[in-house]
Amino acid sequence: MIFDLFSPRHMNSPMLANIATTVHPALIIAGPLLVLAFGLVPDRVSNPIARRFARNASLAAIGAFVLACVSTIGLAISGPVNVGFEVKGPVRIDFLFDTLSAIMLLLVSFLGAVVIRFSGNYLAGDPNQGRFTRWMCLTVGSVLVLTISGNFLMFTLAWIATSLSLHKLLTFYSDRPAARLSANKKFMISRLGDAALIGALFATYQCFGTWEFSKIFSASEIARAQSENANCVGLSAFLLVIGALLKSAQFPFHSWLPDTMESPTPVSALMHAGIVNAGGFLVVRFSPIITFSTASLNALALVGAFTALFASVIMLPQTSVKRSLAYSTIAQMGFMMLQCGLGAFALAILHLVAHSLYKAYAFLSSGSIVSISKSAWTPSERPSARPFVLLSTLVAAVGLTFAIGSLFGAHASGAPGVLLLGSIFIMALVYLLWNLWSSSHRSSLIISGLVITSITATAYFSLHTLFGHLLANVTATHQPDRSTAELVVMALVGLAFMAVLVLQSQLPGWSTTRLGRKIYVHASHGFYISTIFNRLTLALFKKSHS
Repeated sequence: MIFDLFSPRHMNSPMLANIATTVHPALIIAGPLLVLAFGLVPDRVSNPIARRFARNASLAAIGAFVLACVSTIGLAISGPVNVGFEVKGPVRIDFLFDTLSAIMLLLVSFLGAVVIRFSGNYLAGDPNQGRFTRWMCLTVGSVLVLTISGNFLMFTLAWIATSLSLHKLLTFYSDRPAARLSANKKFMISRLGDAALIGALFATYQCFGTWEFSKIFSASEIARAQSENANCVGLSAFLLVIGALLKSAQFPFHSWLPDTMESPTPVSALMHAGIVNAGGFLVVRFSPIITFSTASLNALALVGAFTALFASVIMLPQTSVKRSLAYSTIAQMGFMMLQCGLGAFALAILHLVAHSLYKAYAFLSSGSIVSISKSAWTPSERPSARPFVLLSTLVAAVGLTFAIGSLFGAHASGAPGVLLLGSIFIMALVYLLWNLWSSSHRSSLIISGLVITSITATAYFSLHTLFGHLLANVTATHQPDRSTAELVVMALVGLAFMAVLVLQSQLPGWSTTRLGRKIYVHASHGFYISTIFNRLTLALFKKSHS
């Protein structure tokens, strides 16, 4: 069975199992170290050999991906790996390689290989190509270490190293004022996130007396069963949530992400496809702690839902392809935080993988997208859709989602989050099909749309079941009971997403009104939240902008 692929078991061959147990940990560590080695070379790569250096770094990144694939096979053979050694006192070097680590290691190593290979051609001839390749490798290597970290201290150090390395890439063109401003704004917000994570680091040690993930997660389950350390663990959960929200560019700390477009395109691809997703990975990795606090989960859900809706509105009037993609990332990260807040951790990882692959491709091909958009542009505009008919169609889509979900055992009393997220996803699909129908009014599209929606809903619940089984042993098993008030809030979130879709259908008509033009102008500037943070950044970094 495919569900047993990553279960902790041994193959029938003792020799094969022994080899896997001995070699497997070394293979896991070798990939990140191979990429980091190119990031730690002296910063004196001259231009004549920069192209060769970039080519070798690309081969190292491909090698890291191959090692990740082999390590994942080893996981299927010998089960999870948790190895480490003590440095001094509570300071340890630990590596944890379970299903979650395998998924993230495969994803990050694959994207790292693609982006580093792409940047070798993109920066060819640039006098600072060697410096760029060095910091790119250091950034990718730090993220790889993050994915396989086995204790909180090592996780935090890799988290901070990723941010600091990315800062060097964002300021690659340091002579551009806009690049310095956006990088400094991101630097300021990231340090707040680092402070929250460091606070959670010490709070967790105060609660459990260790930083090892395996011991922390086991102790958290015992504390939950015995109702102990509620305040201490609640504080750690809250600080973890703050760190995740800041890392994933959630409202109101989101404005740095669309402004970081002065850096080379490979940086944008790596940042949007991999680094921003680290907030979601943090929440899923620490889900046994975060589910200890219902208030932290509710904060994740509410902030994520609002950010997704807000960024979706701001994305519409953007004229720059890359800025539009940036707001799309903010909305996607908001939706991922909503998934985590509702306890759908396996679904969040599925979303993370799909979004990373899509967004990396979108940024690396952004130049082609501009050409395609110009060739496909037509001056005619689609008339505004009939709102009440569209609203009725969206309500029917929600009913269909609940009906198919019941076939998979998802009910409003036991899995409200999964049903809510599925309803939002299916409503978005129905809206896309509605646009096709309203432009042609072909009756055959109605039947086709019903079939497509049913198949998509079935695929959604099937993938959720699959990922839920794969990640059953590495995510929180406890789901807090939702009160009636919380269920009402979930319903309001679903209605808010439905309202935004109806609003989008009316934009062609409203754009001709005076009020519509005013809202368009303000929305295109992000309602000036970025301006506020720009002024604060300029005040704190006067010397670098003088």
